[in-house]
Amino acid sequence: MAATSFVRRAAVVFVSASFGWLASGCTTVLTNDYEATAVTTYIWLVEYVTDQNKVNGTRIERFGSSSLVNTNGVMPELAVTGPDERGLWWPALPPQPTVDELEGNLRSSEEIGDLDLNKRVEYSLTYQADGETVTSPADYSVYRAAVKALRDDRPLELTLGVNDSTVEKADIR
Repeated sequence: MAATSFVRRAAVVFVSASFGWLASGCTTVLTNDYEATAVTTYIWLVEYVTDQNKVNGTRIERFGSSSLVNTNGVMPELAVTGPDERGLWWPALPPQPTVDELEGNLRSSEEIGDLDLNKRVEYSLTYQADGETVTSPADYSVYRAAVKALRDDRPLELTLGVNDSTVEKADIR
């Protein structure tokens, strides 16, 4: 039992040291000036089918869409629904494509397949670093951390991704 425990501890130390080395290449930024954005979008997507047995036997066509910018978790003026289970507000639904529109995009030997209303969210964080305003893609966890930190008037420690092009993590300080 003691030998097994030692092996586990040694493995944990080795893994921790390895990941510490990998993480050390990331840039961290401490900021008091930031804004969290989530753009919620509805998009009508239609599948056109030529041959269901082929890998490339379908194509997807995009029809109407509508978007809404959520900033810092505050209800946007044009919000129609929300907040949802993630604290996001949503726009009005775009008009559903008509049968004439669907048929108008048919190509030879195609059939109209499924019509789906797709929901998408794009997150970003705008922050001050070295006197510059930077806007970078983020994810839901970064958005929520920023919303909570703003509510409590606390700074964020940001961990940036490769080439500082994304915000990978946000810790409330």
